[in-house]
Amino acid sequence: MATYLITGANRGIGYEYCRQLQQRGETVVAVCRTPSQPLEDLGVRIEAGVDLTSEAAVNSLVERLDSLPLDVLINNAAILETISLDQLDLESVRRQFEVNAIAPLRLTRALLANLHPGAKVILMTSRMGSIADNSSGGSYGYRMSKAALCMAGKSLAIDLQPRGIAVAILHPGLVITRMTGFHRQGISAAEAVANLLQRIEALTLASTGSFWHANGELLPW
Repeated sequence: MATYLITGANRGIGYEYCRQLQQRGETVVAVCRTPSQPLEDLGVRIEAGVDLTSEAAVNSLVERLDSLPLDVLINNAAILETISLDQLDLESVRRQFEVNAIAPLRLTRALLANLHPGAKVILMTSRMGSIADNSSGGSYGYRMSKAALCMAGKSLAIDLQPRGIAVAILHPGLVITRMTGFHRQGISAAEAVANLLQRIEALTLASTGSFWHANGELLPW
């Protein structure tokens, strides 16, 4: 039995991580601002009221966790706000950077004492953060913040490798969630998370710092 901490756990991919992990008997710590009823119904440990953009909230979470050893930290919480060049909203760009790029780095750094050799850090990103894959433009805040998260993941992989901690940078695919507007061409959150868990289980120090699609495809930077 392993202990997983998942952020953004109240809905979508985060909730599905919690559901599948709880179902297979893992210990789950679900972190969110406000828990949903389905999350509460799972019966997992919930750490609510956590705004990951707040240093005080993150410090409070660390205190509540105390010295709980974590086997896998899944930085899943994110926001998507669509911004075009004609309707550029720099406050939205900053907000997406805070949530999507800075918050995962802040939390990972804060929980280093809970991560032992053999532990894994997961950064949930998007292929929209790939510079090479950008063929449609737009989505400035989201694309820029996810590209920054990919870079953070690469640096974390290098810095944490001597501690025996592996890092994966994962794209879930196009998933039918509220964030994607329940896109009809997407896959279910259940399918996405099943694939993501396979990538997490296969992660080793030999593959640390790589940018993967949930289906196993290595993605370009």
